[in-house]
Amino acid sequence: MRRLKNLPGLAGKSNALNLGEFQLAADPSASRKISQFCVRLEAKQKLRLNYGVTERQLLKYVRIARRTRGSTGQVPLQLLEMRLDNVIFQLGMASTIPAARQLVSHRHILVNHRIVDIPSYRRKPRDIITIRNRPTSCNASKGESLKGDEVPDHLTLSLSETSKPTGLIKHMVNRESVNLDINELLVVEYYSRKA
Repeated sequence: MRRLKNLPGLAGKSNALNLGEFQLAADPSASRKISQFCVRLEAKQKLRLNYGVTERQLLKYVRIARRTRGSTGQVPLQLLEMRLDNVIFQLGMASTIPAARQLVSHRHILVNHRIVDIPSYRRKPRDIITIRNRPTSCNASKGESLKGDEVPDHLTLSLSETSKPTGLIKHMVNRESVNLDINELLVVEYYSRKA
């Protein structure tokens, strides 16, 4: 993780900058020549570790991207950004993507007023996401994660004292909204031999 540096989904939004500043003084890879395979592998690992998906899931997203219209590099990013666990993290209802995944799998999340317990559930525009009114989910929703973090432009978060925090997906995510410093074409090139 230290070598891959800034992974906001894994380290949390506030801790991502602190994790990226740490570097080892005697880094042996600094003097070596880095191959093209290594560059592509690092981009793939950075994407995979940030979103917490398995190798098989990421390969599936790249295969879907090859069959759809549009940029083959941006479609897997859109699919990963529209996962339910990532949307909950981006809304600030959880501090990290693994914490959001736990909220979903423990049945604390409602999507369009129905319980959803699948973290990879793909969200669509105009979906409404709320936290169930249970003691553990209320503690999670009133935490520091809802304060001070900015919500991406494709999402809307409404907070009120009397009701539960509610998130709305306005439209599909675009590349400018993704705050991950990665070249998605390197990931597609890495999987070009498999997909």
